[in-house]
Parts: sequence; structure tokens; C-alpha cells
Amino acid sequence: MTRIGNSDLDVLPLSLGGNVFGWTADRDASFAVLDAFVDGGGDFIDTADSYSAWVPGNSGGESETIIGEWLASRKPQGVVVATKVSQHPEFKGLAASNVRKAAEASLGRLGVDTIDLYYAHFDDETVPLEETVGAFGQLVADGLVRNVAVSNYSADRIREWVEIARRTGVALPVAVQPHYNLVHRNDVEETIIPVAEEFGLGLVPYYSLASGFLTGKYRSADTEGQTSPRASGAAKYATEAGLRIIDTLEQIGDAHGASIAATSLAWLRAQPTVAAPIASARSVEQVPDLLAGARLELTAEEVDALDRVSEWTPAKA
Repeated sequence: MTRIGNSDLDVLPLSLGGNVFGWTADRDASFAVLDAFVDGGGDFIDTADSYSAWVPGNSGGESETIIGEWLASRKPQGVVVATKVSQHPEFKGLAASNVRKAAEASLGRLGVDTIDLYYAHFDDETVPLEETVGAFGQLVADGLVRNVAVSNYSADRIREWVEIARRTGVALPVAVQPHYNLVHRNDVEETIIPVAEEFGLGLVPYYSLASGFLTGKYRSADTEGQTSPRASGAAKYATEAGLRIIDTLEQIGDAHGASIAATSLAWLRAQPTVAAPIASARSVEQVPDLLAGARLELTAEEVDALDRVSEWTPAKA
């Protein structure tokens, strides 16, 4: 178990991504995945109010609705649910009134009284940050939200959020959600992790498996014949450098009897301030690898080997 930043949330160090619920996993498949995740010891689910508005025929909120129906049906104990605001078609941005209405709508879809972890999904620089910070603080004060967090914020804006929250006496953020994995490291390691260390924030990285590339399934840039909607996103990493990372993951995983995906998640968990990588599953068959990634402990030498093979240095002008 791991603590998310300075919060009271203690979870298995893996968050099940809810972005596929209502998209590539229908209601029944989503229920089966959620059942398998919790049965295997998982207790942290990540979603957003905008999932999955991009799907033809959807309007946003589908993932939250499915999770809410599952919670009502199964009544699991101790499950932590995180969701986000700013991208739902009806609740765009982070103006105070919008944040409030969006949170109330998310509570209704999830069928819960309190959101465990509530993220500002994307920075909204059209709204004074003081207004957004105050709105999140009011949600906590009113009992609608337990903990606040930020996603896709720059280091400077995270620092500014913390300073405003301290000055005004409202709830401090406890987590930050960045794009972070073995093939996307530099910006997070150079800017976000230092801020997380400074303020005691837990990292909950998304794209932990690089749209599936870090499962080892995509070893060619040619996506012809691939049916997954994520194939093109994964295949772009199938460069010579990317495939060296896959080979190293495979060698290290074999030594533990673990998959490439589990080994990749284990590397991410070993990084400073990382609390729980997010990874999604379209089917029950994909869940065991994710749970294994929450428990696999790599040696310092193995982490170092993956650090070296995934190191990227920009070309000098």
C-alpha cells in the first residue's frame, strides 16, 4: 500500500484507468474489469467527467456513470475514486461556478456523497488561479471533495496554486497527474518531480504504458491490421531506441517471471514521488499484468539499467 502525497488515501500502488469505460469497454466489459481489479486487491480508480465525450454518440460522463452503477451494484469497501473537471462539453473550464456544477454532476453520476480525489484536469489560464483554487477549497470545506489535485499543470502553476492555497487557508493539493513513462521522461523529471518533492505531492502518472507500447505488443511502426484505437499512438514509439527499451524490459521481466507491462509499471513506481501509475484494461485478461506491476519490486541495478536505456538527450544545435 502507498499513501498519495500528504493525503489520508492509502492505496495499492496502481490506479485503474477509467478512460476506456464506455469507449472500448462497454458496460458489461467494464463491470468485469472492475470486478477483476478489486478481486485482485486493487482499490484506486481514475476517471474524468469528460470520458468519453470523443466517442460518436457519447456526450461525456459515460465512464463516471458506469463506475457509479458498478459501485451501487457491488458496494465495495475502501475503493478510492478520482475524477476530474474542465473538459466535459457542458462544464468547460475552471471558473468557480463551473467547478461547483461539474462536481455536483460527477457526484450524481458516481452515486457518492464525496469525491475522494478531485483534479483540475487541464489548466485554464482564462480564469484567475485564485478563483479556481478557492472553488476547489470550498468543495472540500463543504464536504463534496476529500482531496484536491492537479493534472497537466506546469511546475510554475503548481507552485502558484500551492502558494495561493497556503495564503488563503484552503485545502492544499495532494497529487499531480502528469504524462510520464519510460519513453516520456524528461519534462516530468526535470520540472514536475522537484515540485512534487518540495510540496509533498504524490505523482499519479497517466499514459503509464505509452498507449500500449510498453506492453511489448507493438514492435513495428506499421499499424496495418491493428484493430486497437490506440495502435497508432503506440506504434510511433517503435523506433530503434524504443525497441531497445522493450528488449531490456523483457530481459528484466523474464528474470522475475513478469510481463513487459508489469516491469514497466514497476520501473515507474520506483521513481521519486510516484504513488500509483494509471493503467487501463479493456478486458479481464489484461488486469493481472497491471496488478502484478503494483507488486513487482525491481532491484536498484534493474532500475538503473532501465534508466540508462531510456535516457534521452536532446540533439545540440
